[in-house]
Amino acid sequence: MLNTGLLKRSFVIILILLSGGCQTVYYNTMEKFGVHKRDIMVDRVEKARDSQKEAKEQFASALERFNSVVKVKGGSLEKKYKTLKSELDRSEAKAQDVRDRIAAVEDVSEALFDEWKDELKQYTSAGLRQSSQRKLEQTKKHYAKLIGAMKKAESRIEPVLKPLRDQVLFLKHNLNAQAIASLQSELETVESDVAALIREMERAINEADLFIKTLK
Repeated sequence: MLNTGLLKRSFVIILILLSGGCQTVYYNTMEKFGVHKRDIMVDRVEKARDSQKEAKEQFASALERFNSVVKVKGGSLEKKYKTLKSELDRSEAKAQDVRDRIAAVEDVSEALFDEWKDELKQYTSAGLRQSSQRKLEQTKKHYAKLIGAMKKAESRIEPVLKPLRDQVLFLKHNLNAQAIASLQSELETVESDVAALIREMERAINEADLFIKTLK
């Protein structure tokens, strides 16, 4: 017997592909299956939070590797370059995932708040309309804090990536002791930037947890 859940998911995927991935079609289709924008928003905030946790861990790992390359004497310079290059690639991937997750949260929040505002007009009870209006305003305030924290954390990523990119590129074409020594001059700045990034990501993660509670 065919799995009903699998058929539903396959149907949703087909519709999305046929629509060119249009988010409006996606939201409308999901709603027909009982998955509302509020549910999608919770899911996307959770994923954005998790992506920031993973990015935080990755950048801490990159800093550790950076330290090991500049402080441990001897060893293959080629191997050291490959180690840093791998860490940079992983960091770039995590950074992009954070950006994509934030964009997804922004997209569904706009759709949710627009729908919520429009549906206020459907109330015949003034009391219920006012109650829903207050809830909408409170949710938007919580959301503003959340997205502000997420974007502030995301803005800390590039200052970390820039020196890593520069040093990996420099090391690629200068596999010698002098090149390794030049990395050391960047160490203090990178450490400071990573520390700032981790602090902001932890704040964003906490805001995400608080926001999720307001929607559940």
